[in-house]
Amino acid sequence: MLRNKNQTLVIQLVSGEGDGESSGTDAHACLRSLKEWTPVLVRGTLRERPLARQQLIDGIKLIGAREIAVEHVQPLNDISEDIIIKNDTVFGPDQRHLQLRTDRELREDILTRAKAMTRARLHLNSEQWREIETPILFKSTPEGAREFLVPTRQKGLAYALPQSPQQYKQILMASGITKYYQFARCFRDEDLRADRQPEFTQVSTMPCTIKPSLIVDKLDMEMSFANEEDVMNETENLLRELWYKVLKPFEKLPAKFQRMEYQTAMAHYGSDKPDLRYKSKIYTITEHLTPDLIGKITSLQDPAVDAIKISISEDPKATRKFVSSFLDSPDGKIYLDNPDGQPGIFIGDLSQPMQGLGPLGRQYEMEGPESLKPENGDLLILQARPNVPFSGGSTMLGNLRLALHKAAIAQGLMEAPAKDDFKFVWITDFPLFTPSSDSEPGQGGSAGFSSTHHPFTAPKLPEDVDKLLTDPSSAVAAHYDIVLNGVELGGGSRRIHSAAMQEFIFKDILKMKPERVEDFRHLLDVLRSGCPPHAGIALGWDRLMAVMCGRESVRDVIAFPKSGRGEDLLVKSPNRMTDEQLATYHLNLRD
Repeated sequence: MLRNKNQTLVIQLVSGEGDGESSGTDAHACLRSLKEWTPVLVRGTLRERPLARQQLIDGIKLIGAREIAVEHVQPLNDISEDIIIKNDTVFGPDQRHLQLRTDRELREDILTRAKAMTRARLHLNSEQWREIETPILFKSTPEGAREFLVPTRQKGLAYALPQSPQQYKQILMASGITKYYQFARCFRDEDLRADRQPEFTQVSTMPCTIKPSLIVDKLDMEMSFANEEDVMNETENLLRELWYKVLKPFEKLPAKFQRMEYQTAMAHYGSDKPDLRYKSKIYTITEHLTPDLIGKITSLQDPAVDAIKISISEDPKATRKFVSSFLDSPDGKIYLDNPDGQPGIFIGDLSQPMQGLGPLGRQYEMEGPESLKPENGDLLILQARPNVPFSGGSTMLGNLRLALHKAAIAQGLMEAPAKDDFKFVWITDFPLFTPSSDSEPGQGGSAGFSSTHHPFTAPKLPEDVDKLLTDPSSAVAAHYDIVLNGVELGGGSRRIHSAAMQEFIFKDILKMKPERVEDFRHLLDVLRSGCPPHAGIALGWDRLMAVMCGRESVRDVIAFPKSGRGEDLLVKSPNRMTDEQLATYHLNLRD
């Protein structure tokens, strides 16, 4: 069989020692000597043949009514003897080129990424967005994530690779640009996981009145004279364009995406990026439980107790076996070791008193929420937590909710969501500030909290501006995240365009050191020059492509991804610096 160069078609080659002239005999001998996947130039006669029953060969369309009678074969290169390519051969990341060449689905996902990028550019350009590049060599500023530094030959001086084009795009808004976008390569020295890489594409967008920022690698977008609504509307239009033109045929997405406040998402789904394909919701039931029962499930003083009902099986024994097996597994250990208390497990059983909920008492039976009343075999879980406002990205019960759904699907106890079930939701009204932690450096101030997203996010309402003086921790941000099926595709905000407010947040709220405030002097000077209101969004292009292609990891939609340790195993990077390089950049290695 001969594949075309794009591997979209395959045709049968016919040759034999008795076919044609001596050149045909030579071609036959040459073909027999070649290894599969050898690149070749074939010359011959195209002729009809009986229509083949088989329409696909290794997933590639077969030209079933034609064949080529081979007259000449010219190998264009050879394949090393130690490379064996069979249908069941599995290549490692150190042979990424062979992964891409032999895995049709992987290769098609990379091409889908390119198609989506082209479609996004066409759409944004038609809406008067303008693609503008910003520098890769930036300076170190405390935006919230750890940075990659690039030393220079000038002793003690270094560039930083940008965490995002955030400051440059805000500067563009003060420069008379009304709609900016860029497929921006962003760099963050973070712990890696399935949906995170040390370098990523962000689509960033921004316009003047307060509009969006998209991420490609991030798709980055910014608008001047724009607000949150402008950006969210533009983002929805872009996502619809991608779904209709790249994932076609596809049924229409909702005219308006669902919206949900952060506190609601955390309360009912235990996550700031809820997967709405799973219907189970969390409810707080503290008032329906006796103090004695609460004391049995937690040692916390004055806790909140949440509950969730999940339909696993109609057989109580099957549900009990499933949940016991899960909690005894390595995946369940974190929930049993929860310092706030282990989850309380109850299983609906019509053969038992109070349908298996006897330990919850008569008060719960009389007053408990109707939505939590279990059917036979339903799983009811209680979990205590500190009775304080939500912060962070998830609760323990929210994590358990997702883990149990995925485990039940893996065991065939629950149907997996349909591949075309896309549940978009905007999460809004985040806290403007979040308590600091050792794992998140934030802005390095001494206030005990840091900006939830970045220090350039504006307070949402006038009363939130007032809270900056009285109770900053309760202020709400003009921030919005776009979430799809439990994946945060991107986030944006209306920005602070007042230099006085921005400097006040740096100095008096975050209590940043004077030298760190000076790192932002360029931005303060730009805002002071009459910068208009602006807003933006950045869409994580890698995550977006993973969702569109139905992939669990962003590595499957990146041509040359990094490993979990941040290494490129194909080219063997990063590599060790030589003594000469260390001397050039005035560096010394520490033990």
